[in-house]
Amino acid sequence: MAESSSSTEEIVRLIKRLSGYVAFKMSNLFSTTPIRNLDSRSIGAIAGLAIAVVFTWRALRTQPGEPQRRRPKRRMQSDESSSAADVSSPHEDNNGVQDHFFQPVKPTLGQIVRQKLSEGRKVTCRLLGVILEESSPEELQKQATVRSSVMEVLLEITKCCDLYLMERVLDDESEAKVLQALETAGIFTSGGLVKDKVLFCSTEIGRTSFVRQLEPDWHIDTNPEISTQLARFIKFQLHVSAAKPGERTAPNVFTSQSIEQFFGCA
Repeated sequence: MAESSSSTEEIVRLIKRLSGYVAFKMSNLFSTTPIRNLDSRSIGAIAGLAIAVVFTWRALRTQPGEPQRRRPKRRMQSDESSSAADVSSPHEDNNGVQDHFFQPVKPTLGQIVRQKLSEGRKVTCRLLGVILEESSPEELQKQATVRSSVMEVLLEITKCCDLYLMERVLDDESEAKVLQALETAGIFTSGGLVKDKVLFCSTEIGRTSFVRQLEPDWHIDTNPEISTQLARFIKFQLHVSAAKPGERTAPNVFTSQSIEQFFGCA
């Protein structure tokens, strides 16, 4: 490195001396000889000498510096490639984390109930075969038992809807047994249902009249005849039948083996 720099300095000093000599000669030439008396050979020699000096000077300036200028660029390119690799690797590692957080969330039972009921605000429902284990008024004279599997759905319905329960009974003792069974199950305490919204009648026609007077968005029943009669007046109905669901009797009447199955929690 020291030898190359000293030789470069000697060449530079030589070129400067040569340039000074050329400039001195040209000044003497132009001062003693008019330009018009110079022949073409003299002018061409002077121009060629000047051009040679200029190009030699530029070559000497650029050649020593070029390798030093290119080296930083190579370093920058290597640094950029390494940084790009460093940036891409964390992104690949985060793919698993993103997949974990963006997995579809399973809807809650309350969301399913509201969706199934189409945001309905009032629901009427018979007790026998839907809420109670018993399926006939004669059985209610002996006992009344609330189905444990229906409680969760029933409580969700009371949270978003005005719920009315109704049933045909044969005597006052059956009515008392039903109310006691509902109270024991916690419907009046946890579900927000009041005893005044549990209605009793002595005929099937009486239950039909209850439904039409209340004008619910949904009615749930096990009697296909009542579902058919109410299809013209009620927006939606759910017909609960132990048999395998067949064809729908009306476009607004849905069929399911249980209320829990209809809401997807059976």
